[in-house]
Amino acid sequence: MKEQALFSSFAALDIRVGRIVEVAEAPTKKPTYRITVDFGPEVGQKVSYGGFRRYPKEFLLGKQVVAVVNLPPKQIGSETSEVLILAAVNAQGEPIYLTPEAEAPLGAAVF
Repeated sequence: MKEQALFSSFAALDIRVGRIVEVAEAPTKKPTYRITVDFGPEVGQKVSYGGFRRYPKEFLLGKQVVAVVNLPPKQIGSETSEVLILAAVNAQGEPIYLTPEAEAPLGAAVF
């Protein structure tokens, strides 16, 4: 377990619901997808790179995800990831994306 964090650290994160609108093979060394997520009119569409390869591209299209949208861009090889899609890891060490239990409006804040 990590050490205790201040609530203000969590409150500084802008976590939103978005919908995956595009999935492509990423030009990276590790097997990664380039995922475009629509967060609605306030945030717009953002790109993320993730190792969600346990899912076929077609399965991911249209799925809602939860992501941190206010982290600084992260360089992934020659590409730039704009948001961090949140995930848990299964018993095989594969990332499982987090999604709302029911349909949520695009851009809905997570708290």
